[in-house]
Amino acid sequence: MKNIFRYFLAVGVVGVSLGSSVALAQTAAINGINVPTVPANLQVPEGNMVFLGGHAQGTQNYICLPSGGSFAWTFFSPQATLLFDYRLGPIDFKQQIITHFLSPNPVENGTGRATWQSSIDTSAVWAKVAPGGSTSDPAFVASGAIPWLLLAAVGTQRGPNGGDILANTTFVQRLNTAGGVAPSAGCSQASNVGATALVPYTADYFFYKAIPRSN
Repeated sequence: MKNIFRYFLAVGVVGVSLGSSVALAQTAAINGINVPTVPANLQVPEGNMVFLGGHAQGTQNYICLPSGGSFAWTFFSPQATLLFDYRLGPIDFKQQIITHFLSPNPVENGTGRATWQSSIDTSAVWAKVAPGGSTSDPAFVASGAIPWLLLAAVGTQRGPNGGDILANTTFVQRLNTAGGVAPSAGCSQASNVGATALVPYTADYFFYKAIPRSN
């Protein structure tokens, strides 16, 4: 099992130059991280490299609130576990690698941000949607699924023992989404205010860091 983790961490130090979405998909597959082709607004800027990917299973959480004289489901947090899939002989394994939730970002005086925290060394990254970094284009996003996103890191933190698996993250992509869309009913009158809906979803998350400069 330790050898599996050494392999997993080794993947993290192999980088790719993001010249185009096609190059990204081809090169990432060689590194063992299969990043799908994305529309232009979700491409990570050049100078960054993919170093980690995980499959998320969890919920998108909504609360019913007043909205413009009516009522609407309002997103308030994600809650998910990211898994790393690997094969050992004839057996497929799933290992938890990251938890995903909402938490206060210490770099922004406690502003609540989407958070990913390593289950291995507790390093963390906080991120927000990059400008224009969302798409529901049916050419990419499945019907009834939450949008694909490009998120920019707005805070990172090492683990208590100096762990840095996520501490150098610059961008996060949320791709291959399924489910997670707010309910179509249950939030139409004052008596519904405060009700919550935890909607199951899955997605693939890909983490990027700056490509080290050569001397």
